[in-house]
Amino acid sequence: MKLLNGRSAIITGGASPRGLGKATAQLFAEHGARVAILDLDGADSAAAGLPGDGHIGLVCDVTDKGSCEAAVLDVIARFGQVDVLVNNAGITQPLKLMEIGPENYEAVLDVNLRGTLYMSQALIPHMRGRQSGSIVNMSSVSAQRGGGIFGGPHYSAAKAGILGLTKAMARELAPDGIRSNAICPGFIDTDITAGKLTNEMRANVLAGIPMGRAGTAQDVAGCCLFLASDLSAYVTGSEVDVNGGSLIH
Repeated sequence: MKLLNGRSAIITGGASPRGLGKATAQLFAEHGARVAILDLDGADSAAAGLPGDGHIGLVCDVTDKGSCEAAVLDVIARFGQVDVLVNNAGITQPLKLMEIGPENYEAVLDVNLRGTLYMSQALIPHMRGRQSGSIVNMSSVSAQRGGGIFGGPHYSAAKAGILGLTKAMARELAPDGIRSNAICPGFIDTDITAGKLTNEMRANVLAGIPMGRAGTAQDVAGCCLFLASDLSAYVTGSEVDVNGGSLIH
């Protein structure tokens, strides 16, 4: 059964070959969705590699409100409608508290948190007009446990901000038929951490995961699919942990 037949989705930060966005785009396409991948570069080739027809890749800087609005108008013009937004674009920096300079703070907060706000603002009027939509925001276990794996405190703060924003959006948008949920991935094998952890660091992280393995991008994509589809029709304002049990509340 294809869960997204006849639907269209925007996925930000979806061009990285081993990233969460690309895996989500792949799974959405397999389930019948037309997908628009937005990224700073590589979006065209990423979209061209997806199964099925009609996918597009657009250059978009999520920290620029005008860029977000232009991209959304372009996607709506081409697809006619947008049913799902996955705010996946994000960056991280492995800095300690006292190492965070103004430029570090601005870079990490802008892409992760401001980008999530701007893209949502750009698409909400369209979703309100249709009285339908699902917004999926990418947070992190780092937001819940105060870092401790890779990203610095400013990354934890940005991803915690996404949780608050997600819940506030869910509350405000529910009367318009729009759902807003967050995903909190744990330790996932992606390009962000590839080659940056020593064997000892990796072993220490895995020791804290009851399932005993790192997650895959596909593990996170499956959760995105659930939140994008009608399977989660009564789910809004939630934060879904995808972490192998590393943060059991």
